[in-house]
Amino acid sequence: MLRSLVHALIRNKWGGRENVPGSGGVILAVNHLSYLDFAPDGVFFHSCGRYPVFMIKASAFEVKGIGGFLRKAGQVPVYRGSSDAALALSEAEERLAEGAAVVFYPEGTTTLDRDWWPMAARTGVARLALATGVPVIPVAHWGTQDIVPFGGKVPRLFPRKTVYVVAGCPVDLSRWAGQQDSAKALRAATDAIMAQVTELVGQLRGETPPPVPYDPRNPAGAGPESMTKPLPEAPPG
Repeated sequence: MLRSLVHALIRNKWGGRENVPGSGGVILAVNHLSYLDFAPDGVFFHSCGRYPVFMIKASAFEVKGIGGFLRKAGQVPVYRGSSDAALALSEAEERLAEGAAVVFYPEGTTTLDRDWWPMAARTGVARLALATGVPVIPVAHWGTQDIVPFGGKVPRLFPRKTVYVVAGCPVDLSRWAGQQDSAKALRAATDAIMAQVTELVGQLRGETPPPVPYDPRNPAGAGPESMTKPLPEAPPG
């Protein structure tokens, strides 16, 4: 049903599907632009022959009608700011060991960068990758922010928008193998993952990414209040 809706309401342009392994545990690390991201991303991964297992904030599992569906669909709850936060990674590890394709939005929320570039990410994705040894595929999309922009909940479906999704080659994390307990290694591995994701976003936009990503933990620089300048839709470059 989701696949039919996405194709009916959005023009989908895809690339790099051959980079997504057809079987076995894999982490799909994706930039986060909009609350809508899961829909075209999920359909893209399904077109690659994979059933996507999303890491979704735990509060969504408490919403009547939605929570039950998410549980039955095999999605993983993420507990934020809680002593139970490690449970999400533990469950994700189990799913990866079973051969699942786990979708991870490393930024933890929709980007707060005023120009929609990926921002500095949390280290959970690297911790999961180094603990399991599964490949990490960087994935970028562009266009969902034109349908449901930052802070918006009502989709702008007309005129019909185009959403681009592309998957890149696996990120080489071999230099940090087995160092999931090292804060320095986790930060470096996370930055390596996001560097490839950001490079793919730049290719989709036909632009050069900023040399240093916006870090929401640093009050200097861009913030959500300045995310008012819309960017033109760009074809894959």
